[in-house]
Amino acid sequence: MTTREITIQIPNGLEARPVAMLVQVASQYQSEIHIESKNRSVNAKSIMGMMTLGLSSGETVVVTANGEDEAEALQNIEKFLSSANGK
Repeated sequence: MTTREITIQIPNGLEARPVAMLVQVASQYQSEIHIESKNRSVNAKSIMGMMTLGLSSGETVVVTANGEDEAEALQNIEKFLSSANGK
C-alpha cells in the first residue's frame, strides 16, 4: 500500500468534468484507490463518491493505492490533480 498527500491545482477544483476525468484515470489501474479529505475516504473509481467530497483548488487530499500497479496509479493521479488544466 502506498499513500501520498497531493494538493489539488485544478483551478475550479473537482467539478463534474474533472471528477469524471479523474475516475477515468483511476479506473485504468487494477489497484484499489481511495481519496481522503476531511476525514472521509471514497473510492477514486466512483463518480458519485468523488462528487460527495466537493474538492476545491488548493485543498490537500490523501491518496492511497493498494495493488500491483499502485506506484504508477499514484504517479498519474498526482500528475492529474497537480496540473493546472486537469489533464
